Amino acid sequence: MGRPRKYESNAERQDAYRRRKKHSKRAIFSSESDNWETPQPVFDDCNREFGPFDLDAAASADNRKVDRFYSLEQDSLTQEWSGRVWLNPPYGRYVYQWIRKAYLSAKSGALVVCLLPVRTDTRWFHDFVLPYGEIRFFPGRLKFGNSRNSAPFPSMLVVFSAISAELFQP
Repeated sequence: MGRPRKYESNAERQDAYRRRKKHSKRAIFSSESDNWETPQPVFDDCNREFGPFDLDAAASADNRKVDRFYSLEQDSLTQEWSGRVWLNPPYGRYVYQWIRKAYLSAKSGALVVCLLPVRTDTRWFHDFVLPYGEIRFFPGRLKFGNSRNSAPFPSMLVVFSAISAELFQP
């Protein structure tokens, strides 16, 4: 009578639940790539307000937003950033280095506009963004590239300028 049993025991049911839960967390908090292509409307708005941009500091030939860009092979972190810089860095474990480079470039006179995930609990946020950046939060979640769905995280725009970098010297 009723629905047939899917699991032989309570332990088997709990194990299946744990496997599903572990898999769903992995899907939500990771992606096959840490590169999220900048949504064109976001870039267009920023380019109108802060641009025209001279450099896309983390791009590829396929997703660059301006003519001058640094690709993965060119190692943007070792290059000089000057003028008006657009930065949508890979959102992986090296975000700290990208944000530090943005801050130091602003300190040297560049204007760096960064599209970043909202990660207020990270060291890079507290070391550079909070004290030196102008922060703007986006309402809702952005759709990156040609994605059908919104990102699994909120996003923010952080602007580093020579003025904001000089306000507080670390």
